[in-house]
Amino acid sequence: MIHFQEPERKHGTGDEAELTYFGSSAFRITAPSGLTIMIDPWRNHPAGTLNWYYREFCEAAVDIGVSTHAHFDHDALHRLDSNMLIDRLVGRFELADVRIIGVADKHVHVSQHSLYDWARLTEERTGLKLSPPNNPRSFDNSIVLVETAGLRILHWGDNRPDPPLSVWEALGDIDVALLPVDQSQHILSYSQADSIAERLGARIIVPHHYFVWNLTQRCSTLLPVEEWVNRHERVTRTQSASYKLVRERVKAMSPTILFFGEHVALDPNT
Repeated sequence: MIHFQEPERKHGTGDEAELTYFGSSAFRITAPSGLTIMIDPWRNHPAGTLNWYYREFCEAAVDIGVSTHAHFDHDALHRLDSNMLIDRLVGRFELADVRIIGVADKHVHVSQHSLYDWARLTEERTGLKLSPPNNPRSFDNSIVLVETAGLRILHWGDNRPDPPLSVWEALGDIDVALLPVDQSQHILSYSQADSIAERLGARIIVPHHYFVWNLTQRCSTLLPVEEWVNRHERVTRTQSASYKLVRERVKAMSPTILFFGEHVALDPNT
């Protein structure tokens, strides 16, 4: 980190970032300077009675760990071998050739579109009221925007699909949008995901929060995402868990789904 804070590291001239998928909603972004950011590493529920994953998240070595909200499938910052942790950022943080912006909003709290209406079930069984403004803190969500290599890469977290105008204005135009969508439509419905991508002007849309064979357990209720992917005309299917984001190429793209499928940057059998 001493290296990255040197003045000459601030204005990187590189035009290529790397996006790497770790399953669920976890992504690592590598800036041209080599600075790495891991967003939303996952864990199983601490009660031990609702395991979503067959294994623990890997002890990945990264420079900065970030969590969008305090749900177990997004907040395993303790699993990272990290120099810095940023939990539910609101505001701006800058280091080397990276700016990280957190925009405060709210988690999805209406799930009538989902195959399983988990929000209504949660309210009925726990007595909690998930709707803002008096929702539990775990239903606060920070949309995370990473700016590097001349690109604006947005992690939606589990944010609601209809934030107020002030949130849209704070986000602006996006190059790469990481959106939670699966066949159960657990967080976003198909139409909500498409509408968000269009409003953001995203050139690349990356699905996450979906079922991955041998990583995600069936009790998570998550399903694969191929059905939604196949609804789109332009799809790039990666051949590995990492993809190079070259600024000029991304800027020239028409809206395209970037699909990692079951390629994840950890061994689900260990």
